[in-house]
Amino acid sequence: MRIIVHKTKCQGHARCSAQAPDVFKLDDEGYILPGDIEVAEGQQLLASRGARSCPERALELDPTPAARVVPDAIEPRVWRA
Repeated sequence: MRIIVHKTKCQGHARCSAQAPDVFKLDDEGYILPGDIEVAEGQQLLASRGARSCPERALELDPTPAARVVPDAIEPRVWRA
């Protein structure tokens, strides 16, 4: 899951960080730091609550899972005598 940050909408209420301080990083004045947030597994529920708690709707939930690298299929070796 990813959270899209609309920094210009943030008014510094810090409700997101109150819900999930490990997910939402704020500057010294209480405004969300710029850049989208990749949410780690196990933090998705709190991150969702934090994003939905924003009265300015500065945080948008993107449920699309992060891209995963899938290794190519490993072919068995053929031993020749």
